Amino acid sequence: MIKLQVRAQPSGFWTFASPLLALLITVLLGVLLFSLLGKDPVRGLQMFFWEPIKSTYALGELVVKATPLLLIALGLAVCFRSNVWNIGAEGQYIIGAVCASGVALLAEKDTGSWIVVAVVLAGVLGGMVWAGITALLRDRFNANEILVSLMMVYVAVQVLGLLVYGPWKDPLGYNFPQTKNFDAVTRIPRLMDGSRMTIGVLFALLGVGAVWVFLFRTRAGFAQQVGGLAPAAARYAGFSARQALWTALLVSGGMAGLAGALEVAGPIGQLTPYVPAGYGFAAIIVAYVGRLHPVGLVFSSLLMSMFYIGGELAQSRLGLPKSLTGVFQGLLLFSLLACDTLVNYRLVRQAQAATGGSR
Repeated sequence: MIKLQVRAQPSGFWTFASPLLALLITVLLGVLLFSLLGKDPVRGLQMFFWEPIKSTYALGELVVKATPLLLIALGLAVCFRSNVWNIGAEGQYIIGAVCASGVALLAEKDTGSWIVVAVVLAGVLGGMVWAGITALLRDRFNANEILVSLMMVYVAVQVLGLLVYGPWKDPLGYNFPQTKNFDAVTRIPRLMDGSRMTIGVLFALLGVGAVWVFLFRTRAGFAQQVGGLAPAAARYAGFSARQALWTALLVSGGMAGLAGALEVAGPIGQLTPYVPAGYGFAAIIVAYVGRLHPVGLVFSSLLMSMFYIGGELAQSRLGLPKSLTGVFQGLLLFSLLACDTLVNYRLVRQAQAATGGSR
């Protein structure tokens, strides 16, 4: 008989091996799922794990999807390491896109290229303000940041709908709920011809370096993490819990807002009701699969991007519902939660447990 035995200390091996085992389990469950749906499992897995990387253009699309996921996950990593549970990054992403669009729509024929900077900054500030509401309610009224940030997502969706169905609707858009296409001067520059990749990729990579330095090479980052791991020790050391709360949420909101700005002024090129793509929620999985480490988030964001593209391809080529993307995301999350048990526990036989043996 097998039982779980608490480890004397967390396993360093399983800390990094657990996400790989979770991915393997997800693949195996995917094979079973495709078989139950009457589809060729090999063809189904090909949609998710081969098609997104088989060509230069496909790799470019993979990076396009991964960029907002990486940016949002970087901000969430700061929050979660600080024991601040920001579940509303999707709302901050939406408001960042809305604020960036508002600036982009102000452009005129003689507007200079400087407006691109204003568009990006508007997105960052919009996300920070939206996250700041959660920080304010937690700070002043001790409101639960999980509930507040989550409810703010639905408010953000309504704000977006109000604008694209109302005053910002394109009068020449055949009554579709969308703004006009942004002027070329407001668009985020592309990295190369023939690809939708923009310099947003560089923002994301710079964000990886900046978050790594902040978390592991600065006193402020150390204070954030101590406050998350041991609040009592943080208070004893003189670290401010209030400052940690505001820092975590403003950084997270700013990163999510930046992702929204880069999306609407980059690959999308206008504001539509379909801007909310679930990136803010998927980035939570990205953050934990990447072990809340900036470098790990690069790989986990690429993996999640493959799930997004694979779901779209499975819908168009195999006739499967697009919700398959969410199914794979959920399988990965629950597999990871199950595999993470091995970090703090080891599997032992009942007879060994009774005699104190372990391995």
